[in-house]
Amino acid sequence: MVTLGLEDDPFDYRITKSGMLIILRAGRIVMELGGRTAAALIPKLGRSDVSDQQLLARATGNYRHGNERHVNRPH
Repeated sequence: MVTLGLEDDPFDYRITKSGMLIILRAGRIVMELGGRTAAALIPKLGRSDVSDQQLLARATGNYRHGNERHVNRPH
């Protein structure tokens, strides 16, 4: 099993008129955020000082913790 990185399989997002944040990956909805969580995250998206990909990965819980095992990695 090969794991794709954020560069190979990036997140995308949409903001609805009602203020809901829809996070997508590979064209599929990964998560929908609303309320305070969305209100806090939306202003951070699109800023040049923070990567949108990192913010979206953290919001979905899909980010590296540093202790994952890598498949096909030479020892």
